[in-house]
Amino acid sequence: MKTIKTEIKWGVIFTLAALLWMVLEKSLGWHDEHIAKYPLYTNVFAVVAILIFVFALKEKRDKDLNGKMSWVKGFITGVIISLFVALLSPLAQYLTHNYISPEYFNNAIAHGISLGNNKVDMEAYFNFNNYVVMSVISALAMGILTSAIVAFFLKKK
Repeated sequence: MKTIKTEIKWGVIFTLAALLWMVLEKSLGWHDEHIAKYPLYTNVFAVVAILIFVFALKEKRDKDLNGKMSWVKGFITGVIISLFVALLSPLAQYLTHNYISPEYFNNAIAHGISLGNNKVDMEAYFNFNNYVVMSVISALAMGILTSAIVAFFLKKK
């Protein structure tokens, strides 16, 4: 692959979409008064994530690869996008938990305790450092899986 400009672009787009999703979640109350709904509704972002990968791989195929893309090239494109998303994840977590929803961790801990969970366990899980690690791992794991599947459907000889 000649350039990774497309991959960088879509890694940034994905990160911006994730930040906008956090704003939506916060505005719908999923980070405070409706936090009990958060675990279910946050997963709807998967649809957005898959669509972003579809658009990204289509652009790579149609603009950068002259309309032809093997599964391997599509997969590698998706993996590179995933790497950029993972690199941007700590920044996205910082912006989310310092500007978009600074009270999220306290609310999540309180909700977990109200369900009978141990405070120490809740504090160990709901904190910035843990979320940074989880976001990097998730970006890589889910990005690689999504890349494999989307590349299969978008391959074109």
